[in-house]
Amino acid sequence: MNKFTKLANLHRGGERPRARTARRYRLAAGAASIAVLALPAAAHAAAAPKVTTGGAREVSYASAVLAGSVNPNGANTSYYFQYGPTKAYGAQTAIADAGSGTNANTVRLAIAGLQPITVYHYRLVAVNASGVSTGSDNAFKTIAVPLSLAILSSPNPVPFGGPVTVQGTLSGTLNANRAVVLQANTFPFTAGFQSILNPELTTSTGGFSFVVPSLEQITQFRVFTTTSTPVVSAVATENVAVRVTSHVARTKRAGFARIYGTVTPAVVGAQVGVLRIAQGHGILAGGTIVKARNSISGQFSRVVRVKKGAYRVLVKVVPGGVVSAYGTPLLIH
Repeated sequence: MNKFTKLANLHRGGERPRARTARRYRLAAGAASIAVLALPAAAHAAAAPKVTTGGAREVSYASAVLAGSVNPNGANTSYYFQYGPTKAYGAQTAIADAGSGTNANTVRLAIAGLQPITVYHYRLVAVNASGVSTGSDNAFKTIAVPLSLAILSSPNPVPFGGPVTVQGTLSGTLNANRAVVLQANTFPFTAGFQSILNPELTTSTGGFSFVVPSLEQITQFRVFTTTSTPVVSAVATENVAVRVTSHVARTKRAGFARIYGTVTPAVVGAQVGVLRIAQGHGILAGGTIVKARNSISGQFSRVVRVKKGAYRVLVKVVPGGVVSAYGTPLLIH
């Protein structure tokens, strides 16, 4: 009986093959089994990615962070978000890498340049060699731009008793036709802020302007809105300078002149310097102090040696309700 006959008998329940032949058969059968098991793994191919559009986070009036999840399904995968004011989108983020794993991973991309109080639609898109997958549409709404106030006062300093303009801008969403109120707190700033003048309405661009007709002490200004939650500006400090008038008169002595004038308010005892202007700098030609003139103003007078050119008086006061100031230039021929 040859080996082929013996194998046939084995399948028919016939003669049992020798042990050595049986071992060969088992090895052959085992090898065939291994080959069959290996076929599915070799034939496996990567699939298109799986995506899920997530929620929007950190939503402000101009930006947001879009989130979602991407499963690359074993192939190198890229992703991006499409977004816009409608389901037609119209804009997209930069393309990012999702890797090539087989598990879903959370992804996030930031977007900016958005308009306030606007609904934006978005969806997640992922791409690999097997295809393109898109997530479902989702939407969020940007918030309003918070209102804010900025002001300045001019001229600064203002001469004693002169008018001051406090102007500014209310910025943010719905900033037009808003009522704003001016408040003042005068030196030494212990009384607190008090509302002055009538409220103003902001312009179509949020601008406003208050004119204070006369200011006699250093004053802090601020502006606030009459909204349910008031918006308050930063404080603008307006300095008030002593008002100096100065004159020049001849004297009997050649090469000398009398410099005199008044100072308002009457800062009695304040230092007065007569300066000769040379190459843009002041050179002290003489000095004196302010003396009483009446309850409103003081006066000064000083004879100094002079040269042809420009002179100017500086009244230097102790820090307080007013600040130091120069008089108008004097031209001596």
